[in-house]
Amino acid sequence: MFETKIAVVVRDDLAVWQKLNVAAFLMSGVVGAAPEIVGEPYVDAAGNVFAALCVQPVVVLAADAETLGAIHRRALERGVRAAAYTEEMFATGHDAANRAAFAGYGPEDAKIVGLALRDERKRVDKITKGARMHR
Repeated sequence: MFETKIAVVVRDDLAVWQKLNVAAFLMSGVVGAAPEIVGEPYVDAAGNVFAALCVQPVVVLAADAETLGAIHRRALERGVRAAAYTEEMFATGHDAANRAAFAGYGPEDAKIVGLALRDERKRVDKITKGARMHR
């Protein structure tokens, strides 16, 4: 059992490609903030080496826009550093444009479509309350 929990929450009304894109970007943020969660490379029976993966499970949740907004507020209130993806970032093509689009909004008006966080298990559960397992 891990002391921490990783949760990715995506807005439930996104297109499938958008959900996958958001989840991938958000997990890169979680790993970037905590590189120690990356394990050793994988090696198959033929000796082919594959990239290392995260050492702990990731819970992928879905929420409507209102619930996602509440999750965003709770993370900020508790000082939990989250990876965030906004609706405007779908229209950009590179990191600098993503950061510029993100910087144009504050917590009250950000159009958050996904958040990912890694923190103490109970704290993550309290922050993500209202989200459900993604199906």
